[in-house]
Formats: sequence, C-alpha cells, structure tokens
Amino acid sequence: MDYENRFERILGSVSKDKFRQNANKLLNECFIMKDCTDTKICYYNILKDKELYRAYFDLLGYDIIINEEYGVIALNNDYGTGRIRLRLLDSIVLLFLRIIYIEERKKLSQSDQVIVYVDELYERYRSLKNERMKKQDMRSALGLLKKYHIISNLDADISSPDTRLRIFPSVILAFDTEELNCVYEETKARLEKYSNGGETDADEEDAD
Repeated sequence: MDYENRFERILGSVSKDKFRQNANKLLNECFIMKDCTDTKICYYNILKDKELYRAYFDLLGYDIIINEEYGVIALNNDYGTGRIRLRLLDSIVLLFLRIIYIEERKKLSQSDQVIVYVDELYERYRSLKNERMKKQDMRSALGLLKKYHIISNLDADISSPDTRLRIFPSVILAFDTEELNCVYEETKARLEKYSNGGETDADEEDAD
C-alpha cells in the first residue's frame, strides 16, 4: 500500500482536502483562534479531530498546543525551527500588547474582549525610547501581528492613533516565559546601544 492510500486510511471519514487546508493554515498562520472570524471554522475542525492532527504534526517534529480556555491552537517545534523572526520594533510592540492584554484582562469578565487604541502603543514606545515611533513602522509591526492572529483592527487605518485594536489571547502564547525574559533584556540592551549612537533597528532582528 503506497503512502497516499495509507494516509487516507488513517484519515478515515475526514476529508483529505479539509485536513490539508487546516494543517497548512496552522503551519502558515501560527495561531488558530476560536474567536477570530478567519480561523473559527478551522479551530473547530482541528478540535474535533485533534488526535489525528496531533499524530500528523508529531511526525513533523511539532507539538500541537490546544488551549481551550483561551480558544487558541498553536504549534511548537521540538527542534527550535519553524519560528518567526521579528525586528526589534516588532518585538517591542508585541511585548506592549502582551502587557496591555494581561493588565486589561484582570479588569474584564471572561467574555469581554480586550480593546486598545493604537495611541497607547505610541505612548508606551515614547516613554521607553523618548521619541515617537514612525507611522510606517507601526503599520508594518501591526500588519505582521495581524497576519498571525495576535490582533485585529476594528477601524480602517491600522496605524492611526485613533484606531481600535482587539488583542487576542494568542498574545500570551507568542512567547514562553524564558523567551520573554530574554527578549526583554535584549531589548533593553539594544535600546541603550541606540541611545549611545550604536546600531540601528533596521539592521536587527529578534526571535519570536
């Protein structure tokens, strides 16, 4: 029996095309969210056949993380590959969003969404680096995080200070604790270097 026939036997009643679409979406988009319109159907499809997806990704060296409390599905690679590379500015914005999410979540009921104005990100950046982030840099950072279902914008211009962002609980899983501490310390060190006239953030990348 060839590989394709054996795989179809494992799939059983699950559509091969649907399985392929869901698996690729998870690989390409990092986080599958229950409360995100773009990934909701995929979330429930994976949840329904989670052992099948778990077995498949295990062969590829991935652990599939299913957090039903947060309504998030993600992948973790056992070999440290398949990770997204972020610029320093992207990492800073992601850290701000994570902090805001944790702060606001404490004030809200379980069903409430965490909403923030982009202006708060500008202000936090200004307090950190004593200058305002360029609008195109903010647009680039938020566009990337939107692509991977960390946020969604509720207004048209994603970089406008008046734009509202919804922060998804996937922001909690974007870093593990050890990585978060490393990025925080590295960010502080690099900002100190910039303030002393060292390297520019255009040349630097951080690991997510």
